[in-house]
Amino acid sequence: MNDTEQRKAARAFANRWQGKGSEKADDRSYWTQFLQEVYGIEDATKYYEAVKKVEVLESDGKKHSREIDIYIPSAKVLIEQKGVTIDLSKKGHQSGGDLMTPYEQAKRYNDWLGKEEAARWIITCNFAEFWVYDMNNPTADPLKIRLEELPDRLHELDFLIDDSIQKIRQEAKISEDAGRLVGQLYDALRKMYAEPDAPETLHGLNVLMVRLVFLLYAEDAGLLQAHNAFGDFVKSYKPENLRSGLKDLFRVLDEEEAERDPDEPQKLLAFPYINGGLFSNAQKIRIPQFSDEAYDILLNKMSYEMDWSAISPTIFGMVFESTLDSKMRHAGGMHYTSLENIHKILDHLFLNDLRAELDEIKGISTKRKDGSRNAASLNAKNARLDDFREKLSKIHILDPAAGSGNFLTESYLSLRKLENEAISERYKGEIILSDLEETNPIKVSLNQFHGIEINDFAVAVNKTALWIAEAQMYEETRALVTIDANFLPLRSNSNIMEGNALQMDWSEVCPKDKLTFIVGNPPFLGYTQQSKEQKADLQKIHPASKNIDYVAGWYFKAAEFIQGTQIRAAFVSTNSITQGEQVAAVWKPIFEKYGVHIDFAFRTFKWESESTDAAAVHVVIVAFSSAASYKEKFIFADGKKEIVKNINPYLIDAPIIFIEDRKMPLCHNVTIMNKGSQGTDDGHFYFEVSEYQNLIKGNPEIGKFIKEATNGKTFINNTKKYCLWCKGLNPAELKKFPILIERIKLVESFRKNSPKKSTQKWAAYPYLFTEDRQPEKGNYLLVPLTSSEKRNYVPIGYLPYTVIANNSVQIVPDATLYDFGIIMSFVFMSWMRAVCGRLEMRYRITVTNVYNNFPWPEPTDQQKEKIEQTAQTILDARAKYPESSLADLYDPLLMPPELRKAHKANDRAVMEAYGMWGRVHSEEECVAWLFKMYQELTEK
Repeated sequence: MNDTEQRKAARAFANRWQGKGSEKADDRSYWTQFLQEVYGIEDATKYYEAVKKVEVLESDGKKHSREIDIYIPSAKVLIEQKGVTIDLSKKGHQSGGDLMTPYEQAKRYNDWLGKEEAARWIITCNFAEFWVYDMNNPTADPLKIRLEELPDRLHELDFLIDDSIQKIRQEAKISEDAGRLVGQLYDALRKMYAEPDAPETLHGLNVLMVRLVFLLYAEDAGLLQAHNAFGDFVKSYKPENLRSGLKDLFRVLDEEEAERDPDEPQKLLAFPYINGGLFSNAQKIRIPQFSDEAYDILLNKMSYEMDWSAISPTIFGMVFESTLDSKMRHAGGMHYTSLENIHKILDHLFLNDLRAELDEIKGISTKRKDGSRNAASLNAKNARLDDFREKLSKIHILDPAAGSGNFLTESYLSLRKLENEAISERYKGEIILSDLEETNPIKVSLNQFHGIEINDFAVAVNKTALWIAEAQMYEETRALVTIDANFLPLRSNSNIMEGNALQMDWSEVCPKDKLTFIVGNPPFLGYTQQSKEQKADLQKIHPASKNIDYVAGWYFKAAEFIQGTQIRAAFVSTNSITQGEQVAAVWKPIFEKYGVHIDFAFRTFKWESESTDAAAVHVVIVAFSSAASYKEKFIFADGKKEIVKNINPYLIDAPIIFIEDRKMPLCHNVTIMNKGSQGTDDGHFYFEVSEYQNLIKGNPEIGKFIKEATNGKTFINNTKKYCLWCKGLNPAELKKFPILIERIKLVESFRKNSPKKSTQKWAAYPYLFTEDRQPEKGNYLLVPLTSSEKRNYVPIGYLPYTVIANNSVQIVPDATLYDFGIIMSFVFMSWMRAVCGRLEMRYRITVTNVYNNFPWPEPTDQQKEKIEQTAQTILDARAKYPESSLADLYDPLLMPPELRKAHKANDRAVMEAYGMWGRVHSEEECVAWLFKMYQELTEK
């Protein structure tokens, strides 16, 4: 079916279905006709799956079997079909009763499909419109096509039958397979060095691997002219002689053809001049002897059996770098960003705007009403296309933590794809180019991409990935226009600099007046993981910095660099810099000193990595600048994009405030919260249940020295622990029990050997806790220091003063029911989630940061009484399940109905006391309300 026939079929299809369509009666016939008649699929019913089953977890906490209307497995397309009267933008009651838009319903189905089946594309359709969502760019607005537009916009739905998804996956698989082979060859060659762990050995091996990989790619991509040119060269040598052969080859590859010795062997002269510094004689390296194993891997597995031309340079760069030792990766804080995560930055920073601009230009009509060409319109359109291509050539991007170059490589590929699209639209046919230097349609060059990387191997990988990307895009351009010139020799990409980005002057890498964007994925290292040198880096950049993540150094440097410019920056980083104490430590000086603001942000999401050594971390994306905002700010969270007026450093649409540690509560008449008691005993004070039972079995009197103890884990899981508690007891009685004396001696020894003088002093009292905050009467409220992020409410509860609370919990002595109701409420939990620190993703509820800064309400007597009643109802609901732990009761899937209802009533009572009820409808709005209260209270 040619283009004309397809457009005619699309028009007939659109006319037939105009104003018609029932969701249940017509969905299959609609899509069957569309795929068969318009796209020419012979039997569409075998091409798609109708009513595909999927198990979905819904708001009632249970899994239900639901049905996907249409699913196309080969193209990974999920279609949610609605009736012709349904508005695709409106929420409606879906299967299960939840109020959702068609897209939200489809996305929920997609989220519960297995990894292999998850859709790349989601279409919501009401017979009159197609709304298309690209899951590789889930934050972008949907592509909308009306039925009557179908004949002219059919190409925008080509993904229904296109093999692009398979191509992407194939590229990824090839890249991963290639990476594994690189690792095998790396290990085989390393064994052949006399000193395999010497720095010069590792450096030489890294350079050797980069050179070999480029040659393997070049022979399969046709850059070496002869098929299997490199493989045949390797085969011409025996393993024991290949070392000298490679030395000769590398030398010749760095010589221009005209300057080569004509008496060199022909097998050397057949190779083209490479240039670009890749084979520079300045990089003298030691090449080891090739074992039979290494020879076989290089010749057969890597050259003859692997096709390197189809690798993704972005993915492969990451996989290639993963041949580094994992300990080295961890020490450097390296993590590998997936393509999806890269595009979360690139798309919103500039690619979406460029795409919209190019689409607008392409939409300019160059025909008159009679169908003839309008020369003036054509010239104007071509001028716009030329300006667009020139605009692309002026974009300069810096990645100051470049690693293997994934951000730079993907940026280059993305700009070149846009450029090729503009070239195709501009020339609409073939042009003959005799010389790239004089008539080059390619404006985007590697010189626009700048990087700083501390690891020399990563620098070499980065450059190689960019060269491979350049070669691939060059071939795509040659498919559009005729270029009478070879890709080789390589042009230099010396803009990738080796060095410590926190010590370098970034303007030496790219001048400020050239730079457009700063992007990247700086190292993730917490304060305790940093070396002395890394801590010194941070101190030099910001002397007041204390206990902050290493990534903060890149934020400080970038903020200083972009001050007073139009440069915009965006980083992927650990979510810790937008939580807890680090917010004030990192962002307050950045905001106050450099005047930056946040342009867009992605709240915490789970890290997805292309690396075989994927990092289990949670990250945020923060885009910032000092230039005036030129478009809407947005926050992306939980699969939704929200347009906002302002973004503060907690990534909330709320005033710019900084929650700093406070020794006493912000509000008056608030019950004091403290940490539990600290033993500083190296665990010697504590006994497991079995130990305790054995102790008292023959010595009941020993029980007066041992009390039940608790920490966050035992409290939440309803388990027991015991501890030695000698406060106020007679030493003479204690001497009767040698086993306790032995424990005390161990504590004394531990304290004496402590590097802290304050701990050494407490060696004089080895039978006492060093920090005793245990209440001496009544009950206290226990608040775990750490709790799972999966819980809607942190389990908090009362314990008698006889149970010793250690320092992994907070305690509120003599807490009232009103205190309990407030702390257990949606309002406090929203505040806690916004400002607390995290341990991985688990909440860390500290006294000084979370509790003491919390704005309490000023309720009426009636409102206070209501909160006390609902608080008691929560305790009563828990009491109905004495065999269940708090972990069981607060499991989101298992929470009993009575307890859930009690919490809802308490939430309402507390919100009424704040004046929020009926005015606040989300956690974000609740936090914004509290931030405003905090601002007012601190300004009094």
